[in-house]
Amino acid sequence: MAEKILHQDLVPESCLGKRFDQTLAEMFPEYSRSRLKEWILAGSVTVNGVVLTKAREKMYGGENISISAEIEADERFEPQNIPLNIVYEDDDILVINKPADLVVHPGAGNPDGTVLNALLHHCPNIDLVPRAGIVHRLDKDTTGLMVVAKTIAAQTNLVEALQAREITREYEAIANGQMTAGGIVDEPIGRHPSKRTHMAVTMGGRPSVTHYRVMEKFRAHTRLRLRLETGRTHQIRVHMAHITHPLVGDPVYGGRPRPPRNATPELAAILRGFRRQALHAAMLSLFHPITGEQMTWTADVPEDMVNLTNILRADTKQNAKDEY
Repeated sequence: MAEKILHQDLVPESCLGKRFDQTLAEMFPEYSRSRLKEWILAGSVTVNGVVLTKAREKMYGGENISISAEIEADERFEPQNIPLNIVYEDDDILVINKPADLVVHPGAGNPDGTVLNALLHHCPNIDLVPRAGIVHRLDKDTTGLMVVAKTIAAQTNLVEALQAREITREYEAIANGQMTAGGIVDEPIGRHPSKRTHMAVTMGGRPSVTHYRVMEKFRAHTRLRLRLETGRTHQIRVHMAHITHPLVGDPVYGGRPRPPRNATPELAAILRGFRRQALHAAMLSLFHPITGEQMTWTADVPEDMVNLTNILRADTKQNAKDEY
């Protein structure tokens, strides 16, 4: 299935002297610059009835621009009837609360059974949107809120908002070690130099900023609230490990479980059995990509992290009583 795109409009006088590709981006902001460039190179755009494939050509204002193109559906992936916990949905976006053990996008080792396959089933026309509308991801075992675009215009605007750091994402986490105060980790993240499936703080990495504050202190652990400025792969997990406070249960960056001295049997058991990073995307706030309305959603911390918090709290109280 493909969607036919037909547009015709006059170049505004404000575009005098601007490049052809820049002018198109201003006239048709619902499409990404990369898609418009593809249409230019494919000869799908005419100026005064003549195909123009030179993106750098200058505009004068008043030219008649026509676009005649097709958006092909992505048929690489199959729709699958996988339940989604939908927190909000309208004609342009949907927000889901992702559970643990669910991959967002098909890839090596996970060819299907993903959020993307579920989206194709829930909203069939989303196959016309690149990556089925996915604009940001959560790791397989990270729980919480994700926004998905149902239209190309919504996706273009959400991607631009992410790049402009206009979307607020806050997380709950439980880290190893007792932290005295909050702070900021401003360290670049890139591929690990020897472990190609891992990320690491590295001088050649991309700028990455994580804010964190202490919500609750335990004997040898800390409950945190974190806010992302950037959205690099594994960002929170890498940054917390970098400052020697890896997340509880993190199978990649956390090391072996570390029950504190004199830990209650319940605490020792839950720490050794916690098989995922204790990380949850708890709050998402953005301006709606079409209406401009500011919207905010929250998602309760999942049961496994609540249980861990309660046991850490009880262990801290018990040892304080014993010391007294």
